[in-house]
Amino acid sequence: MPIDPEIGAPATDPTAAGEAVPASTRADRAPAHQTNGRLDGERLDQELARLLDVERFDPPEEFRKQALLNDSSIYEKAERDPQAWWVEQAEQLHWFRRWDTVLDDSNPPFYKWFVGGTLNASYNCLDRHVEAGLGNRVAYHWHGEDGEQRDITYAELLAEVKRFASALKALGVQKGDVVGIYLPMIPEVVVAMLACARIGAPHNVVFGGFSAEAVRERMEFSEAKALITVDGAARKGKTAPVKDRVDEVMGDLATLEHIVVVRSKGTPCEMRDGRDVYYHEIMAAADPECPAEELDAEHPLYILYTSGSTAKPKGILHTTGGYMTGVSATHKYVFDLKPDSDVWWCAADVGWVTGHSYIVYGPLANGATSVMWEGAPDYPHKGIWWELIERNRVSILYCAPTAIRACIKWGAEYPNKHDLSSLRLLGTVGEPINPKAWLWYHEVIGGGRCPIVDTWWQTETGCIMITPLPGITATKPGSATQPFPGVAAEVRQESSGEPIDEGQGLLVLTRPWPSMLRTLYKEDERFIAAYYERFGRETYLVGDAARKDKDGYLWVIGRIDDVVNVSGHRLSTAEVESAIVAHPDVAEAAVIGQHDEDTGQAIVAFVTLQGDLQGDEAEVEGIRETVAERIGKFARPKRIIWTDDLPKARSGKIMRRLLRDIAEGRELGDVTTLRDPAVMSQLETRIKELQAQEA
Repeated sequence: MPIDPEIGAPATDPTAAGEAVPASTRADRAPAHQTNGRLDGERLDQELARLLDVERFDPPEEFRKQALLNDSSIYEKAERDPQAWWVEQAEQLHWFRRWDTVLDDSNPPFYKWFVGGTLNASYNCLDRHVEAGLGNRVAYHWHGEDGEQRDITYAELLAEVKRFASALKALGVQKGDVVGIYLPMIPEVVVAMLACARIGAPHNVVFGGFSAEAVRERMEFSEAKALITVDGAARKGKTAPVKDRVDEVMGDLATLEHIVVVRSKGTPCEMRDGRDVYYHEIMAAADPECPAEELDAEHPLYILYTSGSTAKPKGILHTTGGYMTGVSATHKYVFDLKPDSDVWWCAADVGWVTGHSYIVYGPLANGATSVMWEGAPDYPHKGIWWELIERNRVSILYCAPTAIRACIKWGAEYPNKHDLSSLRLLGTVGEPINPKAWLWYHEVIGGGRCPIVDTWWQTETGCIMITPLPGITATKPGSATQPFPGVAAEVRQESSGEPIDEGQGLLVLTRPWPSMLRTLYKEDERFIAAYYERFGRETYLVGDAARKDKDGYLWVIGRIDDVVNVSGHRLSTAEVESAIVAHPDVAEAAVIGQHDEDTGQAIVAFVTLQGDLQGDEAEVEGIRETVAERIGKFARPKRIIWTDDLPKARSGKIMRRLLRDIAEGRELGDVTTLRDPAVMSQLETRIKELQAQEA
């Protein structure tokens, strides 16, 4: 079945292309930004067009020789005894008490790992490195949007974390209490997360781009006892108030006893007596010592809310031992980490799982030095990322395909102004990457010499599941390639559930892994229904469609449920629809994701207005503003299509599949089962009119 190359795989059979590129011809070519004849404009287009005919890229020989893993027998070793493989990874952590049982699988899908063992994530990220004499190693090169820079060592970070952990305890936060965190990309967000982990208080981080209403919803669902936020946040040269907006919606939340406010931008904000405290004041008064709690391996580390197929977000619950095992092992081996020499940059946000796993817990557990950037990739200029890479001599870059596509749009002249020769490995995360973007990344940013690890995983999986190993795997642009050692994945037929040796179907994970979500917070039944109902309680339904080629490579295509992926941000259609319908003029709405070259998917909303109201630009802006207020600006519909009615089954269910078909120009097939088949012809006419206007 042909697949659109813009959603992650070539339209032709990916295994029917040319030979693998010999490592010598790829690795020895000087990078584009170090040659007099830089690849840009027409020359770059010609080179990318030529490379689109190349099937696979072998690891450069010099890279392979020095890689931590360079022998493919590692896959066989892990497959022979997966539990022994994961034990080997867990033994790289510090345990106060070793486990009695590696895996308790007596009650699937409620698996437990390293049962009886005790550890602490904060201790593993900080104390053990300082005790090993690495206290002066830089943990983060932090860069603020306004040019401010701070180098924070492991010893300094440990001192801050211990003091803030003491401050939280002084506020009455105890082991098991949930603490909300709503902070931008400033060092205090890492301090807050690790302080919570230190005392056993699960944290609930909310992405800074979410609205205050979304914060309240997540604090209410999780029954948070405290919230850590900020006076104001910078974004592209402007400062937006944060604390005051939080106050507008948080006032009557029964469980919330304290709001801790970080003075970041000097933005004036109201402080309620008895509830609100300033971060710097409680830090000054806190005990500088706070021993790390010895926590059970299955003690909750954090809750992270992600969009489901209903309007209510899902609280993904991760525990300590298995999660730390998964993120530390994948960070080490997928990125071939050499902590004594590498400078690591995961250009994500801590508000998403990528930031939890590969800005905070994975890198710090491995003693890495990271770059942390407060701002956007195009402010104060479109070359800021490449400037930061040059200044900090970044060797490994991990970012989203959305960002790469934006950089392609801006042009190669921005990276070509900077020396990117320190880079030795590139990675992608968050969504499938189309082959052309992969090749641009490879040629322009990696200079043709850096392997690319195209990783697939989810909030639910905790760590990377499907990925190349850069010293072993021959990569195919657009394919995440193979499961990480110890992980078992299959593509199954949608109807029968039988495994597919070659072809397209549903992606599933068929064996428990340490960093898997344990449940949905306080919603065990929903957990089973969402992930383990379709193929039984021992098979995890990913929710993505995938294709397996004749070489066994996996090509993840996209979501099969009512979830859209905008710039790597997962949003449920129901959540966006609820926000749209909150607009007073809207009677009904249906939302779909449509392919978009800039953001991967864009939100398209089909909207029915109240009574005889007519849709116009003012209504469009009003609806977009409502969505921004209730969810965040990134969730605003890119296109709104007015309609008198929506296609519904006789049960009343909105048929979003038909809306996707009509928006993408596909054949509709049989619509006789609809309550009113005429709705589709009306929508077809409307969309053709819009396309004519936009042409």
